[in-house]
Amino acid sequence: MNRRDARKMALQALFQMSLSGTDRTTALEALNEGGQPIDPFVNQLLDQVLAHDKEIDRLISRHLQNWSLTRVGNIDKAILRLAVGEMLFMDDVPVTVTVNEAVELCKVFSDEQTRIFVNGVLSGISKEMETKKR
Repeated sequence: MNRRDARKMALQALFQMSLSGTDRTTALEALNEGGQPIDPFVNQLLDQVLAHDKEIDRLISRHLQNWSLTRVGNIDKAILRLAVGEMLFMDDVPVTVTVNEAVELCKVFSDEQTRIFVNGVLSGISKEMETKKR
């Protein structure tokens, strides 16, 4: 499984968990039709997002202009959470790659408006992160 497919699986699991309250194991089993071992990258993504959910949501909320996190659609929220978790806690992935991959997930699971919205939010977060590094 390549990383794009791993992100897709992690997104679908996160979406299912947040929408229906399904536990992680059940969500991943439902997505893993072939019964193959789950790619470690899927678990790394989910570990980071679930362990730091409040911090991730606070950061996203600061970068929503004229929106609250509760107004953001469930799939869009899951894409943002996944990307921000990767940006903050996975040093081996460049931020630009994470933003691009989030936009690609929007193309599959959402629409053009969401792609623009997600790109804008993540760009703001990446600029804040870059400023803090200096």
